[in-house]
Amino acid sequence: MSTPLLELKNVTKIFGGKKDFTVALEDMTFAINENFPKIVTIAGESGSGKTTMGMLMLGFYSPTMGNVLYRGQPLGELDRATRFQYRREIQAVFQDPFAVYNPFYKVDNLLSIPIKNFRLARSKAESRALMGEALERVGLRPEETLGRYPHQLSGGQRQRIAVARALLLKPRLLITDEPVSMVDASLRSTILKALRGLNRDLGVPIFYITHDLTTAYHISDYIIILYRGSVMEVGNVDSIIRDPKHPYTRLLVSSIPWPDPDLAWGGSEEMIQKSQVAFKAITGCKFAPRCPHKMDVCDSMPPGLFTLERDRAVSCYLYRDNEILTREELSKVFTE
Repeated sequence: MSTPLLELKNVTKIFGGKKDFTVALEDMTFAINENFPKIVTIAGESGSGKTTMGMLMLGFYSPTMGNVLYRGQPLGELDRATRFQYRREIQAVFQDPFAVYNPFYKVDNLLSIPIKNFRLARSKAESRALMGEALERVGLRPEETLGRYPHQLSGGQRQRIAVARALLLKPRLLITDEPVSMVDASLRSTILKALRGLNRDLGVPIFYITHDLTTAYHISDYIIILYRGSVMEVGNVDSIIRDPKHPYTRLLVSSIPWPDPDLAWGGSEEMIQKSQVAFKAITGCKFAPRCPHKMDVCDSMPPGLFTLERDRAVSCYLYRDNEILTREELSKVFTE
């Protein structure tokens, strides 16, 4: 088995001090190979730990416990040359298509910086050709995009330029954090189609971080459902959205607003009202205070990931008669 491109090994991230703290991600082990050309969604409600997981993978946060490994080496121990390679191979597209732009510079500047820093071109003509190729890959016309200021472009255009910027470096992994949440609904499909095309045509694995299960269903191959820093359900996106097994996943899926005014959605009032229950003192399942199926064992110890199929598992005692999926086996889902 080859060394994973990126790996989280027993990673826990805690924010705050000794008395007032938040466990954003707890004991997470996960790995992905560069030759795994799939889109994996990390989903959950606000506070589930999905963005924290992305920030750890990008090296913007340091784990409180455990290690984030790039090609087998902890990020904190990378030498200068390896860190330079890591910064090129692991690229990101963030939620806000406005924040990455300096309003006083034309969009050419945003695209030219990675070309210059990573020495991708030997001349201005070669640099412009690279920019044009990247823009065309995300459905933009270079002659209508280059030479313009950010305020002269729509939010969808700006977000696609951010994707093009990441593509200039020919990344081995693209991490996108809510990439369509701040653009018009009419432009979401365009951006998602561009991401799907890049994944298909270039074979680049994509991590798609979102709270929106509708877009996750349409774009991804696999999905990891997080709740307060822990995995609740993981596996093929089609089977999980169509037939959710974990009570939390069912709550999320039931909250999808389907285009039928007579169809009830939103989950039970009791489960939603319990969403603010303090969980720092919980020693068992984190979802137990909100779960309509809670058993005594749910309060005593956290459940393992019980296997339902080869590439699907659920962290719930409702399935305790099934075999437990180890952390190493979970990683194999995304490395083989």
